[in-house]
Amino acid sequence: MSLLEVTNLGISFGGLRAVDEFNLSIEQGELYGLIGPNGAGKTTVFNMLTGIYKPTDGKIFLDGKDVTGKKTADINKAGVARTFQNIRLFGDQSVLDNVKIGLHNSFEYGTATGIFRLPKFFATEKEMDKKALEILSVFGLDSSADILASNLPYGKQRELEIARALATNPKLLLLDEPAAGMNPNETRDLMNTIALIRKEFGVTILLIEHDMKLVSGICEKLTVLNFGRVLAQGKTSDVLNDPEVIKAYLGE
Repeated sequence: MSLLEVTNLGISFGGLRAVDEFNLSIEQGELYGLIGPNGAGKTTVFNMLTGIYKPTDGKIFLDGKDVTGKKTADINKAGVARTFQNIRLFGDQSVLDNVKIGLHNSFEYGTATGIFRLPKFFATEKEMDKKALEILSVFGLDSSADILASNLPYGKQRELEIARALATNPKLLLLDEPAAGMNPNETRDLMNTIALIRKEFGVTILLIEHDMKLVSGICEKLTVLNFGRVLAQGKTSDVLNDPEVIKAYLGE
């Protein structure tokens, strides 16, 4: 059984059909790419997968469970986490606290415990600090745990956002243009980071990306969207050499 199975997914905004008959199957552990021209519907697909948008039709199954149209928090608890094209960190909070925000799916204490600072509060906070530092160490960010997130270099802010998403313990990680705004050196570091994430966390990854060097270097399979519909699907090398994909997207 596929970890993610999407069948005939579609959404309309008024009279505009933004995505139509979108199908996708991703196996456990795969690194899968979703590409296409600007406005093709890629982020709209991500928004449906994460509950920001409710599909007009179609189904989304995560690990065999129907999550179609569920609330974002419920989908996150079911095992889907994401990053955004525009970084959405809590810039006025520390690097450590940004990751701890993602840990609240795994560590909980009652309102009274938090208000009155009961012993369980301190024990839980200590456990969360330890876990957050473990995650940050994968990215080499543990030494920056106490600085404000906004003071990190751009590439490290990208990595922190991924770290925070991983703190929710996802089965499926959605990366929305993780290389956007990066220089070549940062992009190369990102490729290494994503490879490390798969090794350390065993997470399945679906990413949207325009950097074809990154896509061809790390993605095992691709789906190409064009005007809200699937143009091509399959192994990365096959898709990138498809004449229709070259004509519609690569412009060669």
